[in-house]
Amino acid sequence: MRVTIIGLGLIGGSIAKDLRSTKFATEITGVDINREHAAKALELNIVDKAEELEPAVKKADIVILAIPVDKLLTVLPRVLDLIPEYATVTDMGSTKREIVEIVRNHPHRKNYIPAHPMSGTEDSGPESAIDGLFKGKITIICDQQDSGPQHLALIEKMFHLIGMNIAYMTADEQDLNTAFVSHLPHAAAYALANAVQAKEERNIIFDFASGGFRSTVRLAKSSSTMWHPIFQQNRDYVVESLDVYIKHLEEFRDAIKNSDSEKLLLLIKNANKIRDILDGNNHSLIQNKETNIKFYTK
Repeated sequence: MRVTIIGLGLIGGSIAKDLRSTKFATEITGVDINREHAAKALELNIVDKAEELEPAVKKADIVILAIPVDKLLTVLPRVLDLIPEYATVTDMGSTKREIVEIVRNHPHRKNYIPAHPMSGTEDSGPESAIDGLFKGKITIICDQQDSGPQHLALIEKMFHLIGMNIAYMTADEQDLNTAFVSHLPHAAAYALANAVQAKEERNIIFDFASGGFRSTVRLAKSSSTMWHPIFQQNRDYVVESLDVYIKHLEEFRDAIKNSDSEKLLLLIKNANKIRDILDGNNHSLIQNKETNIKFYTK
């Protein structure tokens, strides 16, 4: 299987490593506008060769786009223009509605599988690529009814081989859910980092920073190149999630401000229930791709 990966950072580099180790890919060609990234990916044996976009796409069996979502709006249509009739295209973007809409009437729309692997770190660049990054994680496939069955089956096989579970959603459902579980945490981390840096005695604060602070603000190290366009493309659902979050922050603040001990304790105990949801029940989201009905199984 000849695989072309466009974008050789954390996600593109990590999926290249996994596709090589599982022997799904017989040849991996990398494309990156950053020549240093392309050279480093070659040096690290993440890709077999690095080429310009057009020749790399024209001879690929699968094209994987792992680039910022604003770049997808121009690169994805071009890729669909260039691919051979048999080729399959997927992307790793964190937003989907605008991206899907831009190629809705493209002649090769059925070759395209909109996907979003829910995995990553705050690091970027080919050096940050990790073996097994996706194992045990969920990838979301969107609007699968608009993709050709053979192309869908191939991408499903690829994700299963690298250890991922698959959830099926509409592009709109994907953007709404991801706004709460991914985009909101990043926005909150950026705001927390800015709040602490705005303090006059911030150096003293950083000297005392413990594991809790570091783990909470870790996402604020994530690339602005990646996250700035995500917030813009998913602005309505990100704003909705921020409004909900701010409401709960204000409720927490008011309980402390008003010395409402009973309310404060209730808020903390209610928040503690997240432990059972995330750890105790160990549920995986499964969704029937024909009926689009969501259900949970252990």
